[in-house]
Amino acid sequence: MALLISKKCINCDMCEPECPNQAISYDGIITVIDPERCTECKGHYDRPTCIDVCPIDCIAVDPAYKESEEQLYDKFVALHGDMLIAKGSA
Repeated sequence: MALLISKKCINCDMCEPECPNQAISYDGIITVIDPERCTECKGHYDRPTCIDVCPIDCIAVDPAYKESEEQLYDKFVALHGDMLIAKGSA
């Protein structure tokens, strides 16, 4: 499942630099998460770092993007496969 930033977001910019997948950006109105890039930090961390740093708890699971742990990890590999090969982890 990808994550979603609610309308409660105050655009504090705490989450964007924490995202290892560069899935978080400011669209000119609100901070958003690209579901095609969000892996809920699978492959990087034990839990989503954006949730950990959000001062107002406005990040939750996006019900429109239901993905299994395996699908999230596969997305991580698709996004970072070159890095894994360079490190000899793939």
